[in-house]
Amino acid sequence: MFRGKKYKDSQKTFERASLHDVDEAIKLCLGTAKAKFDETVELHIRLGVDSRHAEQQVRGAVVLPNGTGKSVRVLVFCKEDKMEEAKAAGAEYVGGQDLMEKIQKEGWMDFDVVIASPDMMGIVGRLGKVLGPRGLMPNPKAGTVTPDVGRAVAEAKAGKIEYRLDKTNIIHCPIGKASFGTEKLQENLSTLMDAIVKAKPSAAKGQYIKSCVIATTMGPGIKINPSRFA
Repeated sequence: MFRGKKYKDSQKTFERASLHDVDEAIKLCLGTAKAKFDETVELHIRLGVDSRHAEQQVRGAVVLPNGTGKSVRVLVFCKEDKMEEAKAAGAEYVGGQDLMEKIQKEGWMDFDVVIASPDMMGIVGRLGKVLGPRGLMPNPKAGTVTPDVGRAVAEAKAGKIEYRLDKTNIIHCPIGKASFGTEKLQENLSTLMDAIVKAKPSAAKGQYIKSCVIATTMGPGIKINPSRFA
């Protein structure tokens, strides 16, 4: 894989195989943010579970105390009695059958988060093949299927992120922007990791947090000592 000069220069500022404490890793990570835009800082956590087994799935959502630094466009599926509540909380799009058909027939996807009240899942379920692969399908575990749509919208706007295992047993999550600085990123990282540790399946055996890597959008990965989260 081709790596640019800035990436290679960043790799020279730390030992790639070394494990770092959280604050040190974040400082090293911020030192690699050399792009002309405000890079996203991401966390990649490999877990000692097997995602092929339902009882070892790890999935949930958490509100980061300092947000993600990204403005999100929220789409809410609900009935008329909930529409004003959703709009007041800041949802950009609110509707039902009309929005479902717009997505189905026009391929409309100008939103980042989808929230639905339980009584709308019959309609939303028809969009499974469209929303599912993009990670946008509402889910009770993530708090995006709820009768309290106003609260769900407010949390999404405040920086709520969903975490879930991929097929290689890794969770990938943004924890903010490089401009946040060390302290805010550390608060966000701790909040996310606490949630993941609490979500440990009872069926998981052995070491739960196998590895933890932090990186900016364009920078190399920096390893965090996983024993910190044991």
